[in-house]
Amino acid sequence: MENLPFPRSEYERRIDRFQESMQRRQLDALVFTTPANFRYATGLNSQFWESPTRPWFLVIPRTGSSIAVVPALAEVPMKQCVFGSIESWMSPCPEDEGVSLLTSVLQRLPNRFGKIGFELGRESTLRMPILDFFRIRDNLTSFQIVDGSPCIWEVRNVKSKLEIEKIRSICQLVSQSFEAVPSFARQGMTEAEVGQRFTIDILDRGAHTIPYLACASGPGGYDQVITRGKNRTLSEGDVLIMDVGATIDGYHCDFDRNYAIGNISDAADNANEAVWNATNAGINAARPGAKVSDVWRAMMRVLEDEGMQSNNAGRMGHGLGLQLTEPPSNCADDEAVLQPGMVITIEPGMEYQEGKMIFHEENIAITEDGMPDLLTVRAPREMWRVR
Repeated sequence: MENLPFPRSEYERRIDRFQESMQRRQLDALVFTTPANFRYATGLNSQFWESPTRPWFLVIPRTGSSIAVVPALAEVPMKQCVFGSIESWMSPCPEDEGVSLLTSVLQRLPNRFGKIGFELGRESTLRMPILDFFRIRDNLTSFQIVDGSPCIWEVRNVKSKLEIEKIRSICQLVSQSFEAVPSFARQGMTEAEVGQRFTIDILDRGAHTIPYLACASGPGGYDQVITRGKNRTLSEGDVLIMDVGATIDGYHCDFDRNYAIGNISDAADNANEAVWNATNAGINAARPGAKVSDVWRAMMRVLEDEGMQSNNAGRMGHGLGLQLTEPPSNCADDEAVLQPGMVITIEPGMEYQEGKMIFHEENIAITEDGMPDLLTVRAPREMWRVR
């Protein structure tokens, strides 16, 4: 095995944790079909996931070694990863794209609880044709297919020290790129031009991929925070936001920074101060044993006291790791309890006037000693200025 981001023992520990969780939740196996779960359990890094033609399956039984059920062309890269054994088929084969082979593998597993978990629940997807999934479900005579996502997130939500250091490394790298923006951004450039230069800077510093980059601007604030930069020209009085999800070895950062284009209004400055203070409140509330709803309330109190008109994001932060967003959600109704090793974003934002929003976001790890570990370089209290 070569070029894995972690030692073999890290992956073995992950399989042990999945199997402990399966025992508690009375599952005989988990079946993974998506890149993040496959990568988490085996170390596989392949851009071939971009092609939807061939499904890939990883079976983790309640006891014993994992089984990769993959197209034949995947055998060589799989042998460079951590797993037990390989079963393969010649693909593409639309009439039977691994269906009978996976069914056979599952039927041979030891049956104690009669249940096999697939990626069916919260923030999970199936990367396979749904009709093929129905065929597998109907052909499994010895097992019931159930939602395996509670088991998946129980394990993945708590990061190892090695995982946290991966996230820290991409957070620190992108923090440097954010700080460099005023050195190349200018009034008269478009959002798209600034975003392109920013992307190049992040990659030049060593990021592996940038799957997410949102960019928006407007006089005194912006009206959305989820699309790529447009051909809108930056002008005096605008506020520009860029929100980045970049990766190293698959692990994401996810945070934003705001920039004042020339001189901005006092109202925009005041809103920025309010959101900065709400971010501090969220960070300070994120202690082990607290609920994420408590973190949300700590931020919301500050925003409401500062005259927030609305917050249409629905939450103010989320889990972070091999996916840009993972459970939990920092919102009023999420009762998830923070544990040491969890990595979350702190993301308050508010519309302070109609069509004018300001958001902030930082990434933190929950620690044993109770003090959150700030993985990003904290945003300055006053916005960086673009001349």
